[in-house]
Amino acid sequence: MSVTYRVGTRSSPLARAQTDLVLNGVRRARNGPSFEIVPIVTAGDRQRGRTPSSDFTGTIERALREKRIDLAVHSTKDLPARDGPGLIVAAYPRRADPADCVVARRWPLPPMARVGSSSLRRRAQLLRWRPDLTVTEIRGNVGTRLGRVRSNEVDAVILAIAGLVRLREKDRVSAKLPLARFLPSPGQGALAVQIRRSDRRLREILRSIDDAATRSGVEAERAVADRLGANCNVPLGVLGRVRGRRLTLRAEVLSEDGRIAVVAEATGSAQSPPAVARKVVVKLLRGGAGALLARYR
Repeated sequence: MSVTYRVGTRSSPLARAQTDLVLNGVRRARNGPSFEIVPIVTAGDRQRGRTPSSDFTGTIERALREKRIDLAVHSTKDLPARDGPGLIVAAYPRRADPADCVVARRWPLPPMARVGSSSLRRRAQLLRWRPDLTVTEIRGNVGTRLGRVRSNEVDAVILAIAGLVRLREKDRVSAKLPLARFLPSPGQGALAVQIRRSDRRLREILRSIDDAATRSGVEAERAVADRLGANCNVPLGVLGRVRGRRLTLRAEVLSEDGRIAVVAEATGSAQSPPAVARKVVVKLLRGGAGALLARYR
């Protein structure tokens, strides 16, 4: 008997594009399941100003628990560092490029350029690179932020390159920022397919699109954020990369002005992301990250 699964997602163009990517991947890998899109307006969509990432996911997670939907597609960087009660991430499809990029009216950026970003991490990293820049907080979806550049409200914006690729806007990229200097948010570039922990049938279906290397790296990144108690209001950059059976994890905690950065790196088994994350957290705290984190609590 054919089953139709209800898929919860935000209504933004990027969220819908990401959901289509995931569902098309499942359809290619398996015959049988069909899906119904259920658009959900989250607290983060309704509010203006600085809001926690959980405001974009909490409403959808509640719909999952209440069985109004069967699965949800998230940008992994918006998920809390720890799975919510009764929920799991059943699949991390293969990760896209995790890097940030610049969309600018002029490149290279002129002295004293105004750069739009709502991310404390990006602000800190930009000011470490170019202390002369003026970083202006801007909100809205990708299209809105691109519009701020077109209208000359800012000279440039910083965005995740994966989002522009998924929206077929890669031609707007002025420059890709090097990962060595601009570590991304935990999970940036990765998608997370969340279900109820009890739904074994759906878990088996989604296994077909779960990428082992992506899962290892992302679980390590989320574990660092969880152990540090860091949310989107903390300038934390972290990236896990798998080569063969080894996972290399690099992380940094910064002051908001970018003048101080504590960096740590560790390598371990790709089968044990939490263990590698523990090594990195110990090194960060020994290097003074605790004092920086205290500023944001």
